[in-house]
Amino acid sequence: MDSEKIRQAVRLLIEAIGEDAGREGLLETPDRIVRMMPEILGGAEEDVSIHFEKTFAAPKNEPVYVKDMTFYSVCEHHFLPFFGHAHVGYIPDGRVLGLSKIERIVGAYARRPQLQERLTAEIAGAFVRYLKPAGVIVALEARHLCMEMRGVRQTGARTFTVCARGVFETDGVLADRFLRQIGRA
Repeated sequence: MDSEKIRQAVRLLIEAIGEDAGREGLLETPDRIVRMMPEILGGAEEDVSIHFEKTFAAPKNEPVYVKDMTFYSVCEHHFLPFFGHAHVGYIPDGRVLGLSKIERIVGAYARRPQLQERLTAEIAGAFVRYLKPAGVIVALEARHLCMEMRGVRQTGARTFTVCARGVFETDGVLADRFLRQIGRA
């Protein structure tokens, strides 16, 4: 990330909305945003494949479900936050990930300017590409501040997206089982 460009852009934005960038409350805002950017938009610089490097033998290829992982992202259309819960299930093909790696994968893709639909597909695609499970299913449920703070101002509406690959795509019983586990069936 280019800290100086971010700093300049924030100053210009402050001035463009008619504020005084030198006012006490705004004086350090460009620096605060420079420090904040890696936290909320640093995922593009993260190599997601590293989270798949260490796996463990799975004695049985039973489903693994991790649900209710909180994520935060930024809508690429309005640069306003969207946030919610991610749910990931996969059927190992002999290898499993450490559970914390699943959250790291979700977070790495979420910390990029995003669309919820693409975020869902990117997470599923990473599992297919790097872990090669028998199947993976990803569901995201999120609130979008671009719908709540502006435009339609629909407070509390949630968007639900699902992406299924492998056996979750072809076996409706498995997909339904996952949706029941996360309370969506």
